Amino acid sequence: MSRKMKLADIDEVFARLSKVNPNPQTELEFTNPYTLLVAVALSAQATDVGVNKATKSLFKIADTPEKMVALGLGGIKDHIKTIGLFNMKAKNVLALSQILIADHNSQVPEDREALEALPGVGRKTANVVLNEAFGHPTIAVDTHIFRLGNRTGIAPGKDVVVVEKELLRRVPKQWQKGAHHWMILHGRYVCKARKPDCGACEIADLCLYKAKTI
Repeated sequence: MSRKMKLADIDEVFARLSKVNPNPQTELEFTNPYTLLVAVALSAQATDVGVNKATKSLFKIADTPEKMVALGLGGIKDHIKTIGLFNMKAKNVLALSQILIADHNSQVPEDREALEALPGVGRKTANVVLNEAFGHPTIAVDTHIFRLGNRTGIAPGKDVVVVEKELLRRVPKQWQKGAHHWMILHGRYVCKARKPDCGACEIADLCLYKAKTI
């Protein structure tokens, strides 16, 4: 059975990470809840840097569902063709835009069930939108957070849903709104997949990972 970090140590982990980055935010570029939704949907199996390059010109001409629909499938594809799986993603962006117009008065719903009903929007995307656009204390578990949850002992689990539930159960309420971003950024730049940079880690003394690189 995986070892679990003490709750007091988890509190200290986020206290330290918050000092390094008091106002953590997504590295995806967006201007409103709609462009955030589109950017997160496009980011599946793609890097934030790659998505930002593609959406820079896209969002200048299509930052509402109506403008996106007017652009059409071919127009959307032209803008996002540098992103992996762009054909399917373009279809999803067009379809979700049409649904927002028809069913949600062109607004992004502040509701998990309604978000997850949109084409190309899964639990992770819904969590990011609820957190970033509406301030909900949700924690979207991507590959970085799944790795950190298990590696550090903060929230061990065999799949992303278990890790998410453990995080919501074990991370103190005051840190839950920012936890998603703190963990992603820490996993992206410090606690990397192949070789974690334990020597530069703010929380190395609290982490339960046995194969530290110090």
